[in-house]
Amino acid sequence: MKIAVLGTGMVGVTIASKLIELGHEVKLGSRSATNEKAEAWMGKNGRNASQGTFADAAKFGEVVFNCTKGVACLEVLKLAGAENLKGKILIDVSNPLDDSKGMPPSLAVSNTDSLGEQIQRAFPDVKVVKTLNTMWCGIMVNPRMLPETTNVYLSGNDADAKATVKGILKSFGWQEEEMLDLGDITTARGSESVLPIWLRVWMATGNGAFNFKIVAAQQ
Repeated sequence: MKIAVLGTGMVGVTIASKLIELGHEVKLGSRSATNEKAEAWMGKNGRNASQGTFADAAKFGEVVFNCTKGVACLEVLKLAGAENLKGKILIDVSNPLDDSKGMPPSLAVSNTDSLGEQIQRAFPDVKVVKTLNTMWCGIMVNPRMLPETTNVYLSGNDADAKATVKGILKSFGWQEEEMLDLGDITTARGSESVLPIWLRVWMATGNGAFNFKIVAAQQ
């Protein structure tokens, strides 16, 4: 599969590298067609790895990962181009974190709206699926590094798109029973709201290699 990954930070590079490992063709997108981080990533990942602008990547990908900074991602997706994204699955891994006032960051949007919803409203012809945004990127692509099963959430309006995304998650190592479909894109309000507690656990322990697990009482 041809997959675009928007964003050259730790999350984008980690996901892009895993996708290459799984045999996909991956184009890493940034503001520049000659991004130094993307060049370094290409050098490590062989002929199936390429780079380009956000628009280049969005046009290339059959599926698009949004791994850009949450407060900037609407601008990034506009640069990627509505026509290049039209009809495609957009896997949104971003969170609306605002660190302008220092650490820990706050949520720029919450409670009655979410970044996932804002993206879906801005790009109604795109099949937005929110997932993987509640954990460190190492666990995103290697959940089996943890000694127990944990949970990954999905939010989105299109059932077929979520089924495709589940297939990608399975290829990363997630088990069917670990995937929790929260419902339509409005449920991204819940998963994005995990970030305040995630950040405080990380700050308190100094260890980001953890994830949350739903444990239900027997009925």
